[in-house]
Amino acid sequence: MDWATGLVPGGQENYNTYLIIVDRLSKSMRCLPCHKEDTAMDTALLFWNNIISTCGVPKIIISYRDPKFTSEFWTNSYDILGTKLAFSTAYHPQTDGLAERMIQTMEYILRRFFDTENAVEVKLTEEFSRKNPVFPVSLVKPYFQTEENKFPTRKKNTIPPEIMEEENSPGPVKKIIKARKIRLNGKDQRQYLVRFKNQTADKDKWLAEDAIPDGNLLLGRFRASRRN
Repeated sequence: MDWATGLVPGGQENYNTYLIIVDRLSKSMRCLPCHKEDTAMDTALLFWNNIISTCGVPKIIISYRDPKFTSEFWTNSYDILGTKLAFSTAYHPQTDGLAERMIQTMEYILRRFFDTENAVEVKLTEEFSRKNPVFPVSLVKPYFQTEENKFPTRKKNTIPPEIMEEENSPGPVKKIIKARKIRLNGKDQRQYLVRFKNQTADKDKWLAEDAIPDGNLLLGRFRASRRN
């Protein structure tokens, strides 16, 4: 038996200590929440209601030299129940075996669990705390995912593709005159010179295949004319 003390108070009763009890035979473990200020009587009631009532009276108890177990009340209780009390002052595998090791492991887990702080309460290092001890929430801006922060290593397009606005479009495409291949943004791209209906040659424009309305039909006619 041992106590895990110095924990952050929690629960409705603000428990700050755990009484850890390990069965030396089965290595089963019980963790009973309590308070560091509990008296020997409080500990006895906790032990009676949670251990003796379910597991029976133990033949021997191994614990550190805690005042709760060396008190006159507990000494008389051991005589009445026929329980032997043995003390351990350190980690002795040859004496306590896996039981004491389990107590130490459970105490470590409880401390790790209860000693964590809220993210808003995380303390800055000394270097950063001197710069700005107070952070104004009004400066927090919502995060919007863009292509730049999603792919920070991707190169930006230096030459934006030509976009034809609908109001600036000369009209429907009449035919494709010629084709060319250019390198744009490090990639080869095929473009077609198109002529619009009811427009002169000075209005001709180079467009990518996916930018040509009814591109499949016009490209089919263009390729057929080149074969002839």
